[in-house]
Amino acid sequence: GHHGANHPVKDLETGKVEITSQNHGFAVDGKSLPSDVEVDRINLNDQTVEGLRHKTKPVFCVQYHPEASPGPHDSTPLFQEFRELIEKRG
Repeated sequence: GHHGANHPVKDLETGKVEITSQNHGFAVDGKSLPSDVEVDRINLNDQTVEGLRHKTKPVFCVQYHPEASPGPHDSTPLFQEFRELIEKRG
């Protein structure tokens, strides 16, 4: 698991690195995922799974605190993407 601040997480689609705060004791085994779910974020310290995305449905998740405000703004795009998914479905 990961606990504390300053964990670098890489978005595999964009290559962008987010500095995150985390508090979890378990990690997803990327090899255990069904074929319609993909890993889209990894922890750069130990290469563990930090984010998943469904390939055909508007579903994604992260295993860290996606803080957008106040403080670091690295994860702001997650909130924007979530909002866009909701607006498309609305």
